[in-house]
Amino acid sequence: MKKNRHDKIIEIIARNVVETQEQLAALLKDAGYDVTQATVSRDIRQMKLTKQVTEDGKSKYVYTTADSDVMQDKYVSVLKAGFVSMDLAQNILVMKTVSGMAMALAAALDALNFPQVVGCIAGDDTIMIAIKNNEEAVEIMEEIQNLMNED
Repeated sequence: MKKNRHDKIIEIIARNVVETQEQLAALLKDAGYDVTQATVSRDIRQMKLTKQVTEDGKSKYVYTTADSDVMQDKYVSVLKAGFVSMDLAQNILVMKTVSGMAMALAAALDALNFPQVVGCIAGDDTIMIAIKNNEEAVEIMEEIQNLMNED
């Protein structure tokens, strides 16, 4: 039953601009599902629904997966918000960030799943990114720079 309801939620939010849990509950009831606002709230958490701003400035629920363009855009916006500079030291990419943002940027980098990256270590305003070899380190630096320059 829950799987069917979750599938219906995905269908509803794909076809409608759903701004609130109450609105989603009403649409589910119209579709024949007997739900409470608490059930809808739980479903939203379990499905990891997020809100996205529409062209008219309202927000609506969207269903995304970790590898979707929407999520990548979020990670890139985190990078853009906290990035200061970066430099290479052999196969180690050193990224300077706005003070206090290194952990958030490191998490965003991890979520982008660069296959060449072995791991990240973050302090307050610096991230050390270990990359498999020197050539791939140059590639990653260029790839991050390209992400930063996208509109």
